[in-house]
Amino acid sequence: MSENIKEHDFIELDYTGRLDDGSVFDTTMKKIAEENALPTEKVMFKPTIICVGEKQILPGLDKNLIGKEIGKEYTITIPPEDAFGKRDIKKVKIVPLGTFKEHNVQPQPGLQIDVDGETGVVKSISGGRVIVNFNHVLAGRNVTYKINVNRKIIDVAEKVASFLTTMLRLPKDKMDIVITEKKAVVTIPMALPQTFTDALAERLVSVTELDAIEFKVQEQKK
Repeated sequence: MSENIKEHDFIELDYTGRLDDGSVFDTTMKKIAEENALPTEKVMFKPTIICVGEKQILPGLDKNLIGKEIGKEYTITIPPEDAFGKRDIKKVKIVPLGTFKEHNVQPQPGLQIDVDGETGVVKSISGGRVIVNFNHVLAGRNVTYKINVNRKIIDVAEKVASFLTTMLRLPKDKMDIVITEKKAVVTIPMALPQTFTDALAERLVSVTELDAIEFKVQEQKK
């Protein structure tokens, strides 16, 4: 009997994202990346696990997963506003050439830079002015994803591990998870602000069968 995806289900996906011209810009599969000349060095290709409705993927893809069947393959086209955003002319800015010189950077078209936490691409240089586009490189573009819904995650420890891997950018082998009845004790290698772990625990409790999450820091070996 088929099972449909619901909000807060944890599911494992493989996907490939394409633009309207058919070019691939993202995939979880190494073979497809190689066939489409995407970078493969230092990239770990594997299925991704997400919690549906928790904004762990593009909004348009997230909301379109609800109601889909586990084990099926789907093709979903997403408009710019639900993908990487519409192109915003206000995000095309003039940056003084002196700003680059202060950081010993020689601007040239195509150079990717970071200014005040914003990532942009140099478009042109004229006199003492540098035009930088801070829109996402795929802003204003329709994107189409071919997805395979591999399985639904049932194991609570796997749910917790995948959620924390996404939120903390921490590999699963860097955390230890012990679940007793309705409580999970998660040991991680670094200390985090209490307010952050409290908020993280609250989110995890809301999407799993757990009643409590406790974070501990690994003891340093002497």
